[in-house]
This record gives sequence, C-alpha cells and structure tokens, in this order.
Amino acid sequence: MTPDIQDFIPASCDLLGLGEPTHQEPAFARIRNELLPQLVERGFRSIALEIDRVAALGVNDYVQGGSGTLEDVVREGFSHEWGEREPNRQLVAWIRDHNRAHPRDAVTFHGFDAPTENYSAPSPRTYLEHARDYLKLDHDIAALAGDDHRWSRQEAVLDPAMSPGATPEAKRLRDLGEDMLFTLYRRAADLIATTSRAEWFSAETHLTAALGLLRYHAQCAEPLPPHERLTPLIATRDTLMAQNLLAIRRLEARRGPTLVCSHNLHLQRGTTTMPLPDQTYTWSNAASIIDALDVLDYTFIAGSLGRSKVLDLGTPDPGSYEGVLDTRTDTRSLTPAAEITGAHPRTDPIPHGHFPLTADLLDRADAILHVREGATN
Repeated sequence: MTPDIQDFIPASCDLLGLGEPTHQEPAFARIRNELLPQLVERGFRSIALEIDRVAALGVNDYVQGGSGTLEDVVREGFSHEWGEREPNRQLVAWIRDHNRAHPRDAVTFHGFDAPTENYSAPSPRTYLEHARDYLKLDHDIAALAGDDHRWSRQEAVLDPAMSPGATPEAKRLRDLGEDMLFTLYRRAADLIATTSRAEWFSAETHLTAALGLLRYHAQCAEPLPPHERLTPLIATRDTLMAQNLLAIRRLEARRGPTLVCSHNLHLQRGTTTMPLPDQTYTWSNAASIIDALDVLDYTFIAGSLGRSKVLDLGTPDPGSYEGVLDTRTDTRSLTPAAEITGAHPRTDPIPHGHFPLTADLLDRADAILHVREGATN
C-alpha cells in the first residue's frame, strides 16, 4: 500500500477513524487486521469497533489474559452477529497473543455502539441490576422493568403505542439510573479501594448503557408518523456512540491513540446524509459531534470499494470517484482525499447497505482507503 498509513497520521492524533462503505465486504476487516500491528508499533494502544460496548467488555477481559475460549468470547462479545466472521476471530486472537508477549504495551479492546439492533433494543434491566449489585443497593429493578420481551420486541421500536419508553416505570428507571450514576462517582474512592478500577468502570459502562437504552426507548415512544421515525432513532444511536467514544478516550488518553473502525456514515465529519427511495435522511453522526466539541485530535480515513463479488457490485464507471481510484492501484491504495478531483459519484447499480463516495464525504475525509477488488469470501 503506497503511501504508508503512517503518512496520514499526525503526531497529535488521539483518534483515528478507519471507515468502510459497507459492512458486508470482508476485505475491510482484513485490512484492519493488517494495519493494527503497524499502528501498535506507532504507539496506538486501543481499538474500538462498532459493536455493543457492554458485550465487548468480555472480549477485552479475554485479550488481557482472561479465561474462556476464543469461539465463545467472540460469539458473545460481538453484537450484530459479527462474531461469526473469521477476521474478527483473527483480530481477537492477535490482540491476546500480542498482550501475552508485550504486557507493558497491552492493547485494549472496546465496543462503542449501543446495545441495539436495527429493529430491537433490549430492556435496561440487566444493566441497571449490574450497577445496583456493585453498589450493594436493594432497588427492585425487575418489578419496574417488567417482562424483558416487552422492551425487545420489534413492535416496541416500530409502533410508539407498543413502546414502554414513555411509561411511568421507564421514567422511574431513568431516575434510579441517574441516582446510581451519581452515587457511583460520589463513592468512587471507597468503591475502587474495596473492589478495583476495572470493576468501577464496568459498573459505569453498564449504567451509561442503561441510560442510553432508556433514552432510545423514549425516542421509540414518540408519536411520530412512520416516515419521520428513522432519523431521530439513528441520531440517538450516533449520539450514544459519540458519548462512548469520548468515554473510551478518557480511559485511554494516557496510554496512546485509539483506532476506531466503523461505517463511513458514523465516522465522517459533518452531518450524514442517507438517500433512500422514500426520502433523504440527515443527522449529526458520532464523528460530527466529536469534531464539533474539538476536544480530540481526530483523523478520518474513509473506505472505498471498486467491485465486489460478495456484494455483486460491478466495475465502477471510469469517470466516477471509484473509477479514478481504480486506475491508481491493482489492489488497494491510500490517497489524500484532496487529490481526488474531476470525477462524479458512481452511477452503476448499488447494493443495499453500500454507500459509494460522494463529494461531501471527500470534503470531510483526510484520506481514502480504496479497495479495487473485494475479498472472494
């Protein structure tokens, strides 16, 4: 790959975003695995993926030398059913091996997503109970939350009348969560002295996940017409992602920069625009929130794809951004975003879930990682 990724990372970088235009092309995860060791040599000490932050705690425990099998840890620790993907198993195995050989330069593993899926979001019960038990309180969370299924069913997301997010019980759970979070901080010194920092931060992560879920469910309960429901739900999720990334950087600031891997739509600077057949959706994504706060030095490398057998994506037309990038490499390339000029968005049929390069994306990226031909499987 020419030039080297090191050429695009300023010395001041806190957070390096490595994007992909689709989650379905395995080449990007494999390139991520190739790049991580290079970044670790440069001083990076953590990686964050677009998976449930709470579930990922188990993966981090494993890569730090914890018990369990690789298969179980990856299956349980990767949301969105991504534990089935071989590059993710290879990533976890490499980090564990690296940490065993280089304990002073250990790499930590994070998820930065909320524990939601496209059409479901779980009950906050187990997350609140984890924190309650850590604080040794006696709140009856289960009585307030009720049946977990009433939260996680698809109807609770799609139909505001079926959502428990605006019920008095949900509001009481949110109050309890806020009170426990305050108590967690008020008693931090004593709690850490009698348990550990890791357990304290685990309790905080569970509590923030619970409060995020309650906010998400509250948004689900808003009486909006179907065509207006998607944008605020996506925006809520991206806001939670931004909060999680800021929390991760708070933990990692003294250790070194963090590599964050996700879809371009979450990592590009500025608002995200997603054109769909019924209408165009626009919202502030996770990176736009972080960029606006200006508390981290953020670098963004966007992913680009020429053709892919996995996606049934054909060769881009020569005048498109991807077509121009195809001429620069036989395999894959890193190119300063400002160098890609005199082209237009591709016009060939685009598979669902794949978002090609646009002028706005190029304006908001520092560089483009272009894959000319995707993986064969």
